[in-house]
Amino acid sequence: MEPQVLYRVCYGSSTPTSFQKSLVDIYPAILHKHCRRRVIGRDYPAIVPSPLESVRGTYVHGLTDGDVFRLDIFEGNEYERRKVKIRILEVEGDEEGKGNVEGGEVEVDTYIWVADKDELEEGEWDFGEFRREKMQRWIKTSDEYAYVDEAVRSRGGDPTGGRGVNGNITGQLKSEQEKEVMGGAV
Repeated sequence: MEPQVLYRVCYGSSTPTSFQKSLVDIYPAILHKHCRRRVIGRDYPAIVPSPLESVRGTYVHGLTDGDVFRLDIFEGNEYERRKVKIRILEVEGDEEGKGNVEGGEVEVDTYIWVADKDELEEGEWDFGEFRREKMQRWIKTSDEYAYVDEAVRSRGGDPTGGRGVNGNITGQLKSEQEKEVMGGAV
């Protein structure tokens, strides 16, 4: 997961404080025997088993139970959190993985696509394209375009699947964060 999206889900902002950033460690990693597929009409990928492919991503250490709870909400029912074994990358290679130097194996939780496979395209999901062209829908903090987001949602064409800044899943996350704040109020 792109760190800015992770921060938005866990901390409510894609630009967390230095203290919040210090709570987690993020390392490059690779998940073998899986691939990322494009989800039809969406910005985000599906990770599915694939015996001859690998997914490069991140290993996040230090997540709290509350962080995982928010990630579960964010990922929704299209995914299931499952145990997998990844390898930490000691050296990151190019986009194709040439030059990767793999380190130790770690058992982690990741989100595997469990929704209908007919919703997936054959091609590999392009992380670079996501960062260049689509990530702002996921991390912006301005309500400047809220009316556009609402219009897109009302036509059933939300490419974030409700996970964008003004999406219904984001609304659930904000509600949970407000409950946590109020629960700790004196």
